Amino acid sequence: MTWFRERLETRFVITGKPQRDVIWEFPLEAIREAMVNAICHRDYASPINIQVRLYDDRLEVWNPGGLPAPLTPADLLREHDSIPRNRRVAEAFFYVGLIERWGTGTTRMADALRVAGLAEPEFDVGAPGRFRVILRKDPFTEERLRELGLNERQMRAVTYVREKGKITNLAYQQAFSVSKRTASNELRNLVDRGVLVRQGTTGKGTYYILKGQQRGNKGAIKGQ
Repeated sequence: MTWFRERLETRFVITGKPQRDVIWEFPLEAIREAMVNAICHRDYASPINIQVRLYDDRLEVWNPGGLPAPLTPADLLREHDSIPRNRRVAEAFFYVGLIERWGTGTTRMADALRVAGLAEPEFDVGAPGRFRVILRKDPFTEERLRELGLNERQMRAVTYVREKGKITNLAYQQAFSVSKRTASNELRNLVDRGVLVRQGTTGKGTYYILKGQQRGNKGAIKGQ
């Protein structure tokens, strides 16, 4: 983890304790889980090395070896079966405490990011024989929103939620001069595309926030 500590940005929070808290741009717990996952699940018959790529807006961890069937990227964000490609490596990591429980590494990664106020990790299996974990500082950059196929009004709505903290159907109608039906359709589309999360009950109590804006309910992630 030294490589990451030397390169990641940090900020400090004064909490009244004798020592200030260090906040990393990406939670070290999430990075550790991504690296453990890459080592345990890489294809050691491949000449390709595990790769770590640090960009201005994201961190990527690549490893040779696709996602074991029948798992899908969506499965990795919920409780799922453990299918280690390299059982002996995984067992060694388990015995030294780097793996806490089988099949929980990716969900622990997501929990750590959620507690830090960041979006869930992305799992990419698009390249044949490779697996990529993406941790984003800001998952809703203009470039990313365009990739999702949002219209200009929806992109402005994301900016609105950044500034106001939430948006309601009525606020959407008023801000963008659209009908209730259009507001409902476009808000639903933002939810379906993983940009917004619907909160509250039906009717006037319903509002929308950015995905990842809500904090995890498990408290701090315990170190291993």
